[in-house]
Amino acid sequence: MAAVKGDALFTPERLRLIAAAIVVLNGFFPAAWILLTSFKPEVELVQKPITYLPHDFTLQNYVQVFRQQPLALYIANSAIVAAASTVLTLTVSACAAYAIARLRLRYRDLILSAIIASSTFPLVTLLVPIFETMRALGILNTYPALVLPYVVLSLPVCTLVLVSFFQSIPRDLENAAMIDGATRFGALWRVVIPLAAPGVFTAGILAFVNSWDEFLLALSLNSAVRMRTLPVGVALYQGEFTFPWHIISAALIVAIVPIAVLIALFQERVVGGLTAGGMKG
Repeated sequence: MAAVKGDALFTPERLRLIAAAIVVLNGFFPAAWILLTSFKPEVELVQKPITYLPHDFTLQNYVQVFRQQPLALYIANSAIVAAASTVLTLTVSACAAYAIARLRLRYRDLILSAIIASSTFPLVTLLVPIFETMRALGILNTYPALVLPYVVLSLPVCTLVLVSFFQSIPRDLENAAMIDGATRFGALWRVVIPLAAPGVFTAGILAFVNSWDEFLLALSLNSAVRMRTLPVGVALYQGEFTFPWHIISAALIVAIVPIAVLIALFQERVVGGLTAGGMKG
């Protein structure tokens, strides 16, 4: 009887629920903790026993975030860099993916392998070459100094995502467009891209998030205060001997909100794009 009860307790459905609960807690608990901390005064962070909910709810931390650092400027810089790199990444990766998916390339498999291999290099190993290249071009402490590396770093993943979608679109649709007078480039932008919208949105979100969250290149290539991006700005709230977690938490929430809103707005397209891309790849 005990064995039967044990088997009934750990049914596949319950195991799936337990696994899902662990994943949800692992993903949402840190964000929830940061959110709650951002509404606490500093005194509540050091008192014992630990309080999970803020007793003295305050918005003063968010006020201090913008007073201590020019956070609005950092947000604007991140938005400009992320938007520009996303547009350029989608443009280049769409052309590359279309060529791989449609043209009769002699070394197609080798090219795909090279794209996959290029995405495995740790960013820290590329830092010095990228820095020297940007310095040689004379564009340090400018937007292009970050946009160009971000495009290069996002291209492999975005190209692979779009290749799987372009391969699923019937060639007859492009042929019909070209018979009507469209060029191959026109068929790409007027027929293939609209039909592959879920994949385009997925690639765009990936490129935007990578650019928005990147810290190492932003710290190294744009050291001027006027060109700092949001991740670098958030790191500056830490003092030499102090860690104002209530202020840092508020700054992190400000940094997370744009990405959360973006994902919420395009959730269905992103999830559909990832699922379809995995099935069609």
